[in-house]
Amino acid sequence: MGDSSKAARAVDQLSDFTTVNRRLFLVAAFSVVIGAVAALVAAALLLLIGFFTNLFFYGRLAFTFVSPAGNSLGLFEVAVPVMGGLIVGLMARYGSDRIRGHGIPEAIESILTKKSKVEPKLAVLKPLSSAISIGSGGPFGAEGPIIMTGGAFGSVFAQFLHVSSSERKTLLVAGAAAGMAATFNSPVAAVLLAVELLLFEWKPRSLIPVGIASITATVVRWSILGTSPIFPVAATPVPDALTVIAALAVGLIAGGASTMLTWGVYGSEDLFRKLPIHWMWWPAIGGLVIGIGGLIAPRALGVGYNTIDALLLGQLAVGVVAVLVLVKAVIWAFSLGSGTSGGVLAPLLIVGGCLGAIESLFLPAGTLTLWVLVSMGAMIGGTMRSPFTGVVFTLELTHDVNALLPLLGAAITADLITVFTMKRSILTEKVARRGVHVAREYSVELLEQIYTGPVMHGDFLSVQADMPFAELVRSFSNGGGTAIGYPVLDEKGRLSGYLQRNEILARVAKGGYETLQVKDVVSKKLVVAFPDDPMKVAADMLALHDLESLPVVEPSNPAKVVGLISREDVFHARKLWLAEERAYEKHLSVPRPSARRIARNIMQRIRRQKKGKNSDKARKQEEA
Repeated sequence: MGDSSKAARAVDQLSDFTTVNRRLFLVAAFSVVIGAVAALVAAALLLLIGFFTNLFFYGRLAFTFVSPAGNSLGLFEVAVPVMGGLIVGLMARYGSDRIRGHGIPEAIESILTKKSKVEPKLAVLKPLSSAISIGSGGPFGAEGPIIMTGGAFGSVFAQFLHVSSSERKTLLVAGAAAGMAATFNSPVAAVLLAVELLLFEWKPRSLIPVGIASITATVVRWSILGTSPIFPVAATPVPDALTVIAALAVGLIAGGASTMLTWGVYGSEDLFRKLPIHWMWWPAIGGLVIGIGGLIAPRALGVGYNTIDALLLGQLAVGVVAVLVLVKAVIWAFSLGSGTSGGVLAPLLIVGGCLGAIESLFLPAGTLTLWVLVSMGAMIGGTMRSPFTGVVFTLELTHDVNALLPLLGAAITADLITVFTMKRSILTEKVARRGVHVAREYSVELLEQIYTGPVMHGDFLSVQADMPFAELVRSFSNGGGTAIGYPVLDEKGRLSGYLQRNEILARVAKGGYETLQVKDVVSKKLVVAFPDDPMKVAADMLALHDLESLPVVEPSNPAKVVGLISREDVFHARKLWLAEERAYEKHLSVPRPSARRIARNIMQRIRRQKKGKNSDKARKQEEA
């Protein structure tokens, strides 16, 4: 009995956080390997994008990262994205259709529906198809593909190990975060993205390995690509109150633009679904739109890192920016809806940056660089429904810490808008269309916040261990059958066992119990709870030991039963929680005199005044 009580008291649920004991160190060690490899994979993807860009647009064999905007192909430029789309369509048809899309939804779906198991071939096909898509002019970012590729490597690595599904998820997300961190030199934003989108929890068991992988990938990246931010800018002035207020307006516009972009992507997808041709040909049609858009605004082609840099430095004319934002938004939404391979972050940065550059002409405070930067963060926060990722990601891209407060205001405002205009983000809508609902709200589990004491049954019947079992059966049949269980006491009145209702019924059905005592029927190991345990502890023990109910004992005297708890009580706890959530109560109020009291006070004042006048009149008469 004592050992059982101590075990119940020592469960992880009574700690601030839960871990997986020593296995956390093992998973953390694996994440170092995954982080290092993911950084190398990210660097390789960037080289591949450079290779295909040089090959398709300049006809040369080189790995230099260049923009397709400077090509001299003329009208033949339109054919390049079409060819790229055709190749990607063939790879998806005969390789794996999982390479279609921008990577993050596919990672989410693998976590939610496939126990974080990713096919090994995706670790090769996804970066290759993305490099071809982007290298042929696709207006996408490299982050989505590298997130999926890093996640695929983490998953494949984990599949060679004896790990749980939860640990495999952690290693998948570690690879995804490491890939993003290495691509953008943004380790903190990568961890935040993992928390806001992929982990579906905030626990040390997953947060620590993911953070270690992100740090490792960033350090490896420094040795390959350097430590400088991707888009270095001079520090903007420290914002004043007017600047922060203006940032809220930027967030409103970004929230509206986020909604329109999301609608555009999935509206395009719906149009493609209506076409009477196989989806393999859709990316080629999307490529045709990309090519036409490239003739109108060449800077809309490709990843566009140089365009983002030019926006931040104010090197683009207003007319160029206005055309660029329209073309980029249209060709990106249309081509992504076609099912080709590419990411979302870089396009969102360009669209947001263009809007910020235009808004800087009208805003009463701040600089052009500030508003480009703030609008970029707001677009990420609103479109991806990840405001903290948007804020930190933008800061890590530029290292402009002075923009922190305007960024936070704009990202939160954009998130506020999209929460009301869209049920799902651009990332989760795709998963939802495949029949998988994604819940992204994190909160402390309600069973952690309700204690066993207020929920337990205080009225129960105890039985003696040496009591004839047949006598208990008669009592059970004559009205005691409503009991959820019976604590079994020894000769000194101490708890020695517990009989559940289903155990009694099962033994009666078996027959031949006439000579048995109660202690002979008790088969389950004694498991107890305490009144000050969270209900989650009791619920976990009911599930872990396959129990219908269990006794609740006094903490200072574990041999004394004070109540019983059952599976049905878990639902009762939820009813208590819902009552607290939905009961609107008012406990304090400012005392307000009633109309009758006001009228009475006025009449008393009038009578006092009248009495005073009469007294004065009488005194004057006496004096006269």
